[in-house]
Amino acid sequence: MSDSPPTGRGAGPPSTPRVDVSAMPAVLSRIAGLALRYPWRVALTVLTSLVATVANLALPKQFGGAIDQAHRLLARGAAGAAGVADARHALLMTGLLVIGLTTARGLLTMAASFQGEYLSQKVALDLRTAFFQQLQRLSFGFHDRIHSGDLITRGMLDLEGTRTFIQGAMVPALSLTLQLSFSAYRMVAIDPTMAVIGLAFVPVAGAALGRMGFLLRVTWLRVQQLMSRLTLIMEENLQGIRVVRAFAGRSFELGKFDEASQAVLGFQYKRITLRFRGVAAMQLSYYTALGALLWYGGGKVLDGRMTVGQLTEFITYMTFLQAPIRQIAMIFNSAARATSSGGRVFEVLDLKPEIGDAPGAEPLTAPKGVLRFDSVGFRYAPGGRQVLSGIDFEVRPGRTLGIVEPPGAGKSTIANLIPRFYDVTEGRITLDGTDIREVTLASLREYVGLVQQEAFLFDASVGHNVAYADPWAEDARIVGAAKTAQIHEHIASLPAAYDTRVGERGVALSGGQRQRMSIARGVVPGPGVMVFDDSTAAIDAVTERKVREALAHATQTKATVIIAHRLSSLMHADEIIVLDEGRIVERGDHAALLAAGGTYAELFELQSRTASVDLEAVA
Repeated sequence: MSDSPPTGRGAGPPSTPRVDVSAMPAVLSRIAGLALRYPWRVALTVLTSLVATVANLALPKQFGGAIDQAHRLLARGAAGAAGVADARHALLMTGLLVIGLTTARGLLTMAASFQGEYLSQKVALDLRTAFFQQLQRLSFGFHDRIHSGDLITRGMLDLEGTRTFIQGAMVPALSLTLQLSFSAYRMVAIDPTMAVIGLAFVPVAGAALGRMGFLLRVTWLRVQQLMSRLTLIMEENLQGIRVVRAFAGRSFELGKFDEASQAVLGFQYKRITLRFRGVAAMQLSYYTALGALLWYGGGKVLDGRMTVGQLTEFITYMTFLQAPIRQIAMIFNSAARATSSGGRVFEVLDLKPEIGDAPGAEPLTAPKGVLRFDSVGFRYAPGGRQVLSGIDFEVRPGRTLGIVEPPGAGKSTIANLIPRFYDVTEGRITLDGTDIREVTLASLREYVGLVQQEAFLFDASVGHNVAYADPWAEDARIVGAAKTAQIHEHIASLPAAYDTRVGERGVALSGGQRQRMSIARGVVPGPGVMVFDDSTAAIDAVTERKVREALAHATQTKATVIIAHRLSSLMHADEIIVLDEGRIVERGDHAALLAAGGTYAELFELQSRTASVDLEAVA
């Protein structure tokens, strides 16, 4: 049995999502609220957009008035050239006015687009920062349950889908509302009957848009979930590329990636089909209404009940509605995507960290450093397996506690409980008698240094990795920590010494070198309590002895906990506890435990025998 936390990683593709229809207004209003944090930018965007729309709406009346004026002048001056000249002059002035209006509209539209893009990017920056900060706050329990590939998708693709709503839907919706309202008003003012005919497509378009918006909401959510799985597959493949190559898994990985890609493509096709079906239904209803309008309006002109200019103005308003109709489809598509994407982003942002500062928590102040486990019990989930039960021990400054166990007995869990990566479910952990849940997390984790078995290194220089816990550490401290970890000589031999980049995840170093780098990183800040979680497992026995001796000097005034499977790592400890099934079954120093002839003695005999066989094989 393993003491690892439960995890949903590596799960299959998500099931078809259940869509909450009521979520759209809440999510979209929340996105709009983010934009309203910049009121002047919003006001400038809205103003330029609306003025551009007003300039556009002035054009149909100019067209209609010019045609009627030219028609009247020509009728009055049919016998002479003066009437023709006046008509040409009127048309010229109208043409110049149209050029001026379209130029103003173009400049204002460009300004509105720039302001809208700028506003959306500012919101994206705020969301991106808040999302990343939230990931730093959320507890290990959250990260155990969700794959990093899904988080990357939410923080990039979903965030982009959320941002585009401001530029692609929220801002255009204002000018669209004005354009539709004014056009409908002018059409009704010219001829109510013709307005009814011309606007008959609106209910059909509304029904098509409503259906399209709901279905797109479902489809976009599914696309984003499948993109999370695709990111997961790619991330795991890149991280495990050596395993893939070593076991000739190329065909399997390609097949898995192709299957996920085809699933994404299928839903993307479905999304495109839904959008174009909606657009086609709107376009068909629009052109049907336009055809009926031309037939009816042309008859009125022939009967003398309407001027050519009025019909021209009416048709121009109707033509102007074509672009907004297409834009409506884009707005619904953007709103559907933003609802799905924004919902996934806000789902993470709204989570409450399981581990946090208690009300009134105060930082650690000059602690003596007495670490105590008082009847500690722990399970990763309510109703889950009991990982630890009744754990009691005390470690004082200058003393070392060793913890050993058969695999899966809970030793790594103890390491994660001391800096409060998880909270105990029974009992308590104290520093100088104060429950660690009553002090601030930041001060606790500065005071407790944890060197983990997995020696993760950043793609930065050796010096930056060693000094990660204290970026302003002096060179002497960095070098001293490296010497303690027995890695200084190797670092000094590198091309740029401490300025040498270690590569992604420390690929330029061996497993033992990475572990020693990790030990050096834990030593630099000089924490009050040091916890080593099987941190020398990849180091050879000779180097491990040197590291142990150096650490004994570096931690002689600190409470030290060494958790290991290899007994040579902790046989020097002042006290050793042996765990089995999450309970302490033996405790004492090395000599006492050997004399007891229990589990510890059996492990020691087994490891000693194995070491002797290895030495004989080498000889």
